[in-house]
Amino acid sequence: MASSQGPCTCRLSPSRTAFPAAAALALFLGVLGWPIVPAAQLRTEPGIRSLKTVTVPPPTGVEAYVRDFRVLVVLGKALFWDVQAGSDNRTACATCHFHAGADHRRQNQLASTPDTARAVPLNRVLTIDDFPFYLFEDQNNRASRVVRDTRLIAGSAGVPLRQFVDISRDGTPDHGADPDSLPAPAVGGLKIRQATTRNTPSVINAAFNVRNFHDGRASRTFTGRTPFGESDTAMNGLMLIDGVLQPHRVRMENASLASQAMGPPLNQVEMSYAGRTWPKLGKKMLPLVALGTQAVAQDDSVLGEFANAEGLGLRPDNSYAALVRAAFKPEFWESSAVVDADGRVIDGVAEPRSSDEFTQAEFNFPIFWGIAVQAYQATLISDDTRFDRYAEGNGAVLTDQELAGLNEFLSDAAKCSQCHGGPEFTAASFTHVAARGFDASRPDAFGFFRIGVSPMADDIGAGGTDGFGIPLFPAASHDSASGVFKAPGLRNVELTGPYFHTGGSATLEQVMAFYNRRGDLREGGNLDPGFLEVELGSRSGERLTAFLKTLTDDRVRYERAPFDHPALCVPTGHPEAAPGVLLPDGNAPGEPVAGDTWVLVPAVGRRGSQVPLQTFEELLLGIGNDGSRAHTMIAPCNPGEAPAGRPR
Repeated sequence: MASSQGPCTCRLSPSRTAFPAAAALALFLGVLGWPIVPAAQLRTEPGIRSLKTVTVPPPTGVEAYVRDFRVLVVLGKALFWDVQAGSDNRTACATCHFHAGADHRRQNQLASTPDTARAVPLNRVLTIDDFPFYLFEDQNNRASRVVRDTRLIAGSAGVPLRQFVDISRDGTPDHGADPDSLPAPAVGGLKIRQATTRNTPSVINAAFNVRNFHDGRASRTFTGRTPFGESDTAMNGLMLIDGVLQPHRVRMENASLASQAMGPPLNQVEMSYAGRTWPKLGKKMLPLVALGTQAVAQDDSVLGEFANAEGLGLRPDNSYAALVRAAFKPEFWESSAVVDADGRVIDGVAEPRSSDEFTQAEFNFPIFWGIAVQAYQATLISDDTRFDRYAEGNGAVLTDQELAGLNEFLSDAAKCSQCHGGPEFTAASFTHVAARGFDASRPDAFGFFRIGVSPMADDIGAGGTDGFGIPLFPAASHDSASGVFKAPGLRNVELTGPYFHTGGSATLEQVMAFYNRRGDLREGGNLDPGFLEVELGSRSGERLTAFLKTLTDDRVRYERAPFDHPALCVPTGHPEAAPGVLLPDGNAPGEPVAGDTWVLVPAVGRRGSQVPLQTFEELLLGIGNDGSRAHTMIAPCNPGEAPAGRPR
């Protein structure tokens, strides 16, 4: 029964500090649907607030690169969903982020940490009985007997391991080699898709994070080529100034999503054969028609007016080169000079003579990719939940049980809001980090904590180093950063299982039991001291779970704009001729590779789907396979072929 109580007056978090934004960004904010709020009008009082009151801090300096912010979002959405970006021409960013911004597969998702040799049950189909990965005889009592300790990770399947040789010039997959120096996971002599060693976080609301990735390696400073911010001191761009092509230093703040976008496209597990470079990817992608092998809904909220009504992808005139020219200022793409892989002009050469010589646009492709993908992801803000309506004054929208869960969430005993506070429900947001003065000497001030999910020896988290060998938190001590991970936002958490950076819990009830017993692995200082003070009552799990489900935005649940998307064929494990005997992919080049089981994620337009997304628990139990849920991972799909029926 709905409660008639008014909005709770409990303190949730300090509100956000004002962030400077150039007046030239007003158009950008309007296009992205961000509220344009003068700094003097930003709220500063504490309390329960809707996410609608929070402005996404815009990236500083973006106006120096972009001339059409509307087309920029079109470009970013196309790049994010386009499987042509993968070395196999079948893997997009969205392949691991298609379901409420996260992954929703259960076969061939298991991995172990890189430094720990363990037998991984390859191509396994996960079941509800596999969870949680760390199981006590009494799930609410850490002192009880440990029944299971798999020490595995439910990650995301990426690409088969191969060495990059060169791009193809006809739109086919990259050329790769299979040297012995790259031992690949295989079953019965057939290579299979690798799995990532951390669970996939949702990209929805990630624009509020100061740093992205579980370990925070995606810096808020975008430098145009890598995720690592100021560690990357190279001149990563080329700019045409007075007719002369000159090296250009890329520096944008509040741009962690642009930094994050630099990682997966070249990662040898996620999307790329080992050794591919950004200029090579630019040379491959720029001539291609955007989303040329995928269906796009005619009423897609971003892509619809560009969609090809006669076939797949966008209209033939919408190549990536054309979209880049429309979105970005000419000084970053119009030079006729030819450069080498380091950006040095090759004198006397009028056009590239080989795949090792590049145009300015090809060399600058990572700049275009990062800025565009960030602009698209900044539209993925889920601020219309029942909780938001409650916070806006509708006291009847939450039930008594949900209100009890909210009050418990905010209580000093449960301490949930210490790591998941504010309208964003994460201490890793600009709201919280600004309130702590951007204190880089303390990872917890950036929303990174140690809660005993996995042994520090298995995954050091933010205590690691970046691609230049520099600590991810250089101002912090190694001890304070080791084993800490970013507190994820909790919005839409009902739909984003499995949970934690290990993916070791399948249900919110299992997560509640984890907190009730105060973590799994405490040895070696693996818990922040405050975590040992968490006190949950006997009914806390039920109440907290009920409250967390009020944080689901129905636009996400039903894939309505801005969460609509193109069609995607997703690989979900490898078919077997008999138990443990995989079927080969007869069309794959190189060493024998296992065939894939492909399932369809249909294209949806702005009106979304008629049925809600399936939860991970429902996936494991088969609930919704009768058509009452979306993304049940059973509809067949052939990559590159139009799916049956027009997209909704």
